[in-house]
Amino acid sequence: MTHEAAGVPTTRNDEDRQDSDRPDASRPAPETQDHAPGAPDVAGGPEGAAPRPEARLAKAVQAAEQALIEFEIAVETFRVEVENFSRLHHQKLGPMYARLDELDALIAEARAARTKDPEDERKAREARAAVLPMPGVDELFHDWMDGDGLSPEAAAMLTEQPVRPPKRVRPSEEARRLYRDLARKAHPDLAQDETERQRRDEFIARVNAAYGRGDVELLKELVEEWAAGPVPPPAPLSESEELYARLEWLTRRKELLTVLAQELEEGPIGSMLRMAPDDPDQLLEDIAEQLLGEVSRRESELAEMVQ
Repeated sequence: MTHEAAGVPTTRNDEDRQDSDRPDASRPAPETQDHAPGAPDVAGGPEGAAPRPEARLAKAVQAAEQALIEFEIAVETFRVEVENFSRLHHQKLGPMYARLDELDALIAEARAARTKDPEDERKAREARAAVLPMPGVDELFHDWMDGDGLSPEAAAMLTEQPVRPPKRVRPSEEARRLYRDLARKAHPDLAQDETERQRRDEFIARVNAAYGRGDVELLKELVEEWAAGPVPPPAPLSESEELYARLEWLTRRKELLTVLAQELEEGPIGSMLRMAPDDPDQLLEDIAEQLLGEVSRRESELAEMVQ
């Protein structure tokens, strides 16, 4: 850069040079920044050094955590809204839908009875099959009732009597052999410290459960597991590895929540909620009015057909 370009005169005498070498009181002093000794400066590191990669990554993880929390709150809020609206929808409109299905079946059956057309008869059977049947006794009570009435377990529970214990399984000879071998090797009393005792207690509990069911295959797997020894603890991760692992988990969690949110929004109830997000109750009233109109029209059609 030339002196002319910098705005500096091309020639100076000695006095000018000496004056320029002396401090000028009119010139502002260099700016300084007061901060605690050893504290990082604005750039994030001591003496203007660039921030550590781990520091930038930690900030990214923190931002991702906060974003995920807000997203989870939004998704859960919408899920609750969908669940509540679905319940109200079923309570208020369910009987109307059931009545429409019944009327459709009656109309199809009346038409088939009048035309004797095989195609109409097929449609009548399909319409009747679409009507939800009343559940049977066995469906209502599951295994609580049998051919003789209440099962012994149900009767005992209703009368506050002790419930009959389940049938015991008699383990095979091989299961006994495997159990004895595992019990001798993994008994908690053989532990040398509390951590080992806890590991053995948990393992023996699994052994006892498998032996109680007579599960020979699971006992064999437990034999192999014990022979392999305790699983070595994973090598400690570095700070960067932990942060990257956390960031990956947050990303996967966000993807799962995105899928859930999409399923909720694209479902029938979610789609209805999107039609009237500010007044879903009025939406139910509007749908109920439309359904009542459909019921009235189908009843009139059925009345004309059976005259």
